[in-house]
Amino acid sequence: MPLSKLPKNLPIPKDDGLSDHLYGAQWPSFDLPATNKQRVNVAKLNGYVVVYVYPMTGRPDVPLPDQWDEIPGARGCTPQSCSFRDHYEELQQLNAHVFGLSVQSSDYQREAKQRLHLSFELLSDSELSLKSTLSLPSFEVSGVVLYKRITLIIKNGRIAKVFYPVFPPSENAQAVIEWLKRQSE
Repeated sequence: MPLSKLPKNLPIPKDDGLSDHLYGAQWPSFDLPATNKQRVNVAKLNGYVVVYVYPMTGRPDVPLPDQWDEIPGARGCTPQSCSFRDHYEELQQLNAHVFGLSVQSSDYQREAKQRLHLSFELLSDSELSLKSTLSLPSFEVSGVVLYKRITLIIKNGRIAKVFYPVFPPSENAQAVIEWLKRQSE
């Protein structure tokens, strides 16, 4: 099945409470490498910053980890990224910065950014800095620690909204847009 499609009967992730502590938390002030070879400090950006955190981007030429589709919330990084790409202009009109974030290296992420024609940068947290500073929800597969899918909206350095669990991932960008619109009413 192509990475851009979600298989039927995917297990739906449950809210395990692992994001409850994030509302109102200060985003840590450190730089993360981006796919444009720059470094981004999300805490220093003005206005709304949307950071959708995803487990990993699959590649057409590399098999996904064994039983990937059976892990609740694991599958769907490509549809989620494409949804943010397709809604990027509307998010910009709402004065929101947009970033995807995973533990994959910027080199690995660059391939996805080009292949998926993403208009925004992907951030790499290969050191799991946000796991230690924010206790972002994570899981392990094939000996690798990955982040669970979660979308955070940061305003002036503080987490103002948490979307968790995110399902289906292809509808996450629209939910973010609806939340941002309500903030401007």
